[in-house]
Amino acid sequence: MANKIKVKTTLVEMDGDEMTRIMWKMVKDKLLLPYLDMDIDYYDLHMKHRDDTDDKVTVDAARAIMKYGVGIKCATITPNEDRVKEYSLKKAWKSPNGTIRAMLDGTVFRKPILVSNIKPGVSSWKKPITIGRHAYGDVYSNTEFAIPSAGLLELIFTPQDGSKAISVPVFNFPDKGIAQVNFNLEQSILSFARACFTFALDEKIDVWFSTKDTISKIYDAGFRDIFEREFEINWKDKFSKAGIEYFFTLIDDAVARIMKSEGGMLWALKNYDGDVMSDMIASANGSLAMMTSVLVSPNGWFEYEAAHGTVQKHYYKHLKGEETSSNSMALIFAWTGGLRKRGEMDGTTEVVDFANKLEEAALATIEEGTMTGDLLLLAEKKPTNRKVNTEAFIDAIAGNLQKKLNG
Repeated sequence: MANKIKVKTTLVEMDGDEMTRIMWKMVKDKLLLPYLDMDIDYYDLHMKHRDDTDDKVTVDAARAIMKYGVGIKCATITPNEDRVKEYSLKKAWKSPNGTIRAMLDGTVFRKPILVSNIKPGVSSWKKPITIGRHAYGDVYSNTEFAIPSAGLLELIFTPQDGSKAISVPVFNFPDKGIAQVNFNLEQSILSFARACFTFALDEKIDVWFSTKDTISKIYDAGFRDIFEREFEINWKDKFSKAGIEYFFTLIDDAVARIMKSEGGMLWALKNYDGDVMSDMIASANGSLAMMTSVLVSPNGWFEYEAAHGTVQKHYYKHLKGEETSSNSMALIFAWTGGLRKRGEMDGTTEVVDFANKLEEAALATIEEGTMTGDLLLLAEKKPTNRKVNTEAFIDAIAGNLQKKLNG
């Protein structure tokens, strides 16, 4: 293409692992680079490179997002012991998503990508359910360890002001065991609440917030209290004028209600709860690859990502030279989300327009009947339906994109 669209400000790109890394390159080569002139600050978050840099590359990527404002991330491996052996790693490094989110703070918003020829697995759902996931602390920044023998486990808090330390007994272990300590910050929870209320007001949708405060009477109840206080002081009148509401209930009750609802709300959840429930929402709408995900920081930073895993099984097939049919929609929408935000921040309407047209081309491809295997099983049965391989799906989107750009 002779005259490429100029992306004014540098974008932070974070490459990933396994099959998603293969698709990531295809998306760039076939859907982006032919049309866009981009300055990229590139970080390779491949598992082995993270290990080689003692995970410094992940920290550097987060700092780059702070510098430039918008980052776009591929799916990455969070290693367990099997992965440590497979990649000959120094240790089981923490989740790169957890590291980045801890540095940026903020809230992850996840929303299903809907197409007309795939109906939700829950028949009552008529509108998309957006997950607002707190992106700080919890299990992702925990301290956990193996208890080697019988003994007393205590938590000790030492105040900075030199006052007396506080000791809290946890459990008197009769034998070996395991333990985990989570933490959070009031300011981070407050930022989470504000982000959710802001998002809901912009979208004119209700906010549902759920925890298990009947069991967790300080940690979970702390979230509930901060949400309620912030809503009463700063958002109640605004929500009333907009005709929307804020609703709190226990998480088990929320799950039961969600399954019978029409959808159309923002479901605000703690970090781990949001991780689990966003996968449920995505799967019920077709596939884990049919979900957008963006981290919104209170500092004005944005990180768009593919919310699913690295498609390990397909990657092993790919290495053997076997054909795969992997869904690249979430990867594409990570790029379009980041490009749209960059365009909005820079005031470059042509970049925003390109992102919109690429999304339209991707949706049209599926709705015309060309799709990967995960979607073919769920789509309405039509004679025009056809399963295509990983690259052919991206090629079909490229064809539709070319038509849209040509008017």
